[in-house]
Amino acid sequence: MNIAFDLNTVWFFLVGILFTGYAVLDGFDLGVGSLHLFTKTDEERRTMLNSIGPVWDGNEVWLVAGGGALFAAFPQAYATVFSGFYFAFILLLVALIFRAVAIEFRSKQPMKWWRSLWDVGFSMGSITSAFLIGVALGNIILGVPLDANHEYGGTFLDLLNPYALLVGVTTLMLFAMHGSIYVALKTEGALQKKARQWVDILIFLFIAFYIATTIVTLLHVPQMADFLKTHYILFLLPLISLIAIINIPIQFRRGNEFIAFLSSCVAVVTLLGLFGLGIYPNIVPSIPTVANSLNIYNAASSQKTHTIMLIVACIGMPLVIAYTASIYWIFRGKVKLEPESY
Repeated sequence: MNIAFDLNTVWFFLVGILFTGYAVLDGFDLGVGSLHLFTKTDEERRTMLNSIGPVWDGNEVWLVAGGGALFAAFPQAYATVFSGFYFAFILLLVALIFRAVAIEFRSKQPMKWWRSLWDVGFSMGSITSAFLIGVALGNIILGVPLDANHEYGGTFLDLLNPYALLVGVTTLMLFAMHGSIYVALKTEGALQKKARQWVDILIFLFIAFYIATTIVTLLHVPQMADFLKTHYILFLLPLISLIAIINIPIQFRRGNEFIAFLSSCVAVVTLLGLFGLGIYPNIVPSIPTVANSLNIYNAASSQKTHTIMLIVACIGMPLVIAYTASIYWIFRGKVKLEPESY
């Protein structure tokens, strides 16, 4: 199967870039939240929160932008996914909201029970969000039952199939590893030492689940590798992913936390790139009736809509990227707790 270089394909990859940006950026702060309860002192937990404090809300803009782009470029796919996965998305939304509220409310009162309550909310919201994102990806890889009208014919429990749960846990491990590297990069002293221990454990866990997920995917969803079989140049993508993953512990042991973090970012990007190429040109594959799948043509808006959106994207995307880069540059360096910090 060849890639058709038309507006539908352009928007398939642009939507993918937005969601990939979200996974890279919000992935590490979901990982930080997932590890939050492994710290014990109030100072350590405040440091964890302040490591993501200046950037976490900006990171979630990429999710909003991705959802908006999906709605405008492929409205039929948006309608099917958000109606069929309605309860799962409500859980994800509640987790993200509760997590955001926990970040802002935790330090409003000094009582230990108050802060412990919001610590649990922050961590559970982060874990649930990361896991549900993986479950959604797993179901799209596997395919979902769509009828001739492209409406989801299953239930919420059908989404919790073994394969989707495996991808969910793998995604959680990936984000937790990503977040632990970020904590090691942004902190120092005892907390950094603790974060370095987390990295050693989480790299092992992620690689174990990654290998298991890859094997199960190749056995039960072999069509995900069709593009690699027909476009040998694309084998560079899994190769780059493998090199990036191997490079994480190498650079980490050398004390190059920033290079290790960049390698982790590359791993996230390449893994989602493989996901996108694996389902292309479908957006929501259908099982068992493949003909009912939603693809970049039968789910798309008009060409005029795609053209106008592309003009807006060419103006807006550089601004978003510049803003994101400036925030990370301004708040670079180690976290220092101040009286006005979280």
